[in-house]
Amino acid sequence: MSTFLTLDSVSARTPDRSLFQDLTFAIGAERVGLVGRNGSGKSTLLRIIAGLAEPSSGVVRRTGTIGVLRQDMPQAWTLAEALGVAGSVEVLGRVLAGTGSADDFDAADWTLETRVSAALALAGLPDLPLDRRLHALSGGERMRVGIARLIVEAPDLLLLDEPTNDLDAAGRSAVRALVRDWRGGILVASHDRELLEDVGRILELTTIGMRSFGGGWSAFAAARDEDRRRASADLERAEAAVRAARQAAQAQREAKDRRDRAGRAFAATGSGPKILLDAQAERAQNSGGRAQAINERRASAARAEADEARSRVEVLSPLTIRLPPSGMPSGARVLAMDGVLAATGDRRLGPWTLHIDGPERIALGGANGAGKTTLLRVAAGLLAPVAGTVHRAEGRIVMLDQHVAVLDSGRSILDNIRRLNPHASDEEAHAICARFAFRSRDANRVVGTLSGGERLRAGLAATLSRSTPPWLVILDEPTNHLDVESLALLEDALRGFDGALLVVSHDPSFLARIRLDRVFQV
Repeated sequence: MSTFLTLDSVSARTPDRSLFQDLTFAIGAERVGLVGRNGSGKSTLLRIIAGLAEPSSGVVRRTGTIGVLRQDMPQAWTLAEALGVAGSVEVLGRVLAGTGSADDFDAADWTLETRVSAALALAGLPDLPLDRRLHALSGGERMRVGIARLIVEAPDLLLLDEPTNDLDAAGRSAVRALVRDWRGGILVASHDRELLEDVGRILELTTIGMRSFGGGWSAFAAARDEDRRRASADLERAEAAVRAARQAAQAQREAKDRRDRAGRAFAATGSGPKILLDAQAERAQNSGGRAQAINERRASAARAEADEARSRVEVLSPLTIRLPPSGMPSGARVLAMDGVLAATGDRRLGPWTLHIDGPERIALGGANGAGKTTLLRVAAGLLAPVAGTVHRAEGRIVMLDQHVAVLDSGRSILDNIRRLNPHASDEEAHAICARFAFRSRDANRVVGTLSGGERLRAGLAATLSRSTPPWLVILDEPTNHLDVESLALLEDALRGFDGALLVVSHDPSFLARIRLDRVFQV
């Protein structure tokens, strides 16, 4: 297998911390997944590989062409500009119009139209005109344009950073097809478990280095769980060794105390010569010192082993959070929307009729642009309908969007919890942080510095811990900015929530794991 990329002892750091150290691996014509907790350096690593950033140390060797999925294209661009073919289209247009120069004839790419049409079709955008401006496309459609550009460019190695974010089912299917059918190399950083099932191996970035797992997501998850089991077992053995070393040291001290007492008692009788008593005391002191030194070395080694085992457990083991009970009466009417129409710009969306009674779990289905987020905003009372009626359990509904805008990014987690829960005492605010796995020091972190998973966790802490807890939690694309660990944490928490859920998500694995009751098509 030819190699397109080789990293040799590559490290990267931010101004205040190390991201990763001494990464060494190679990628050829294969599909490779990249996973790791938010903040582990996945995006930085992709930028270094693409040549858009320099490593702190180490060497990157590129022996093939590299393509990067662009997610920041100007919205004023035409589709031709976004695909990188605007100049070639103009040349071909002049030639076909009979106004081309000799240079135009030499430069004309007669396969361009066929290649562009095929790329757009593969990306799920058939028959889209090349003069269409990007601002007229949805976020998901713009992502697919970026995919089409990669298909047109046909580089040896593709770099994809969360390519299924904001995509509906059709868009996600297009990305999966791209990954599955690409004949070169692919390195994809993603939390999309369905997408990761299609890779041949997974690289995991952790604070203790990079680990490689053969196979897709299922094989990775099984190996990761086994690593966690072994790490926990190692920690138990190490802590047992620490206890044994302490007990041995204590037994040695007690034995020495008994000998010393016996020696003092014998000396007090005056039965032996002084020179003999002095020699016995010196031998006892020397042997006691040697035993104490040996015990101290054993205890120190045991503590070091336990510290190392504990650090591995902290890296490998997931966090846990506990959502407070909703206190919702059985069968309570949470939300009633009847014949609701909503307006966004010059568009009318609906009509919608949706009732939620009791702890129902409902997902909204529909393509990008169908109005799912608009419906959520109406349900939460953030947008007034232009027609129809809405009755909701006032004060019992909270909504978290994918950016968790309810939080003030310039304030700490603790300050946000106090702001949104003004009746909570300092002790209660700290207890809320602890319940959502923010230790005392973490509670003072500024929200703007948090990862996507941490931000969502802080949003849940701040909104679900009110004196009148919500009966209905509304989530709009909650998985978009989560790493795989945070995603599993959210799923576990929502499975245990006894209230109602109204969710928009294009992640079928997530929806399956939170145990939906039904899907409402928008």
